[in-house]
Order: sequence, then C-alpha cells, then structure tokens
Amino acid sequence: MTANQPELLIRAASATDWEALAALRDLPGVRAGTLRLPFARPEQTRKWLENLAESDMVIVAELDGRIVGLAGLHRHQGRRQHAADLGMSVHDDCRRRGIGRALLEALIEAADRWLGISRIELTVFTDNEAAIALYRQAGFVTEGVLKSWALRDGALADVLVMARLRP
Repeated sequence: MTANQPELLIRAASATDWEALAALRDLPGVRAGTLRLPFARPEQTRKWLENLAESDMVIVAELDGRIVGLAGLHRHQGRRQHAADLGMSVHDDCRRRGIGRALLEALIEAADRWLGISRIELTVFTDNEAAIALYRQAGFVTEGVLKSWALRDGALADVLVMARLRP
C-alpha cells in the first residue's frame, strides 16, 4: 500500500471472523474462482473455521478493519507432508491492489521458513489471467490442464494445475 492508502494487515484467521469471511466467500467474483455454490449458508463458514486441521494455516487481509482477503495452506499428511494445497480469495472491490500478492508472499514465507513445506499446489481456472500471472511471478509453474474440471455458471470449465517447488 502507498503512503496515501491505509496499512494492510495480514493476520491469522480467527473463529470470530466467520461472518465477514462468509460474506467475502459469497461475493460473485470470489465464488466464480472457487467451487462454492451460490446461497451457501454462513454457518458453513463458521463450521469450516472451527474444524480446520492443526496443520492448516489460514490467514486474512484486513484493510481499514475490514476483511478483504483470505488465503490458506492445507498440508497433506503422511508421505505427502512436504506438500500443501493453496487457496486464495480477494474481495471483488479490492482486486489489483496488492492484497493477493501480500497474502501469497506471507504463505510462501511461512511454508519456506517455518513449516518445511517444499511443494505448494493449486488449481486455477484457465480464464483467471490475473491470478495466473501472480502465481507465475511467485515461482509457480503449470504442470497440466484439467479439462471440464468443474461446472461454473452453467458450463464446464478447465483449470490449470500449478505448483511451486522451494528453490
């Protein structure tokens, strides 16, 4: 954020954030980039937050005291404990302001320096050019395309499978 803009705060998600996160996750633009269905019950977000695994790291971005971003690393178990899935969402009205980059950088730093995660994996819809560019800038590479992966707005959509291996 610049000197004229408020400070962006990145912090751990809290169970008390559930209402703000439910509203964020239900925004049309956020929902379009995920597998969430319209009209999701807010209580589903509360239950999701309450039932996170101990190995999950979920963070939020706050701007002026309002949650405008959500991101998480969800670590695999057993022989895949070196890897984690990444998920991110940024408020529809706050895109292209560095929020996604700040969330992504925070999770990558935690993965590299604190969690021992050497492989971060994600899927992203092939038409989400801004997210794909952000992931590539952070060192993610495309490992494949999954055709007709999910129903989105009445049509089957493709996703890229991307991963970042710790250098």
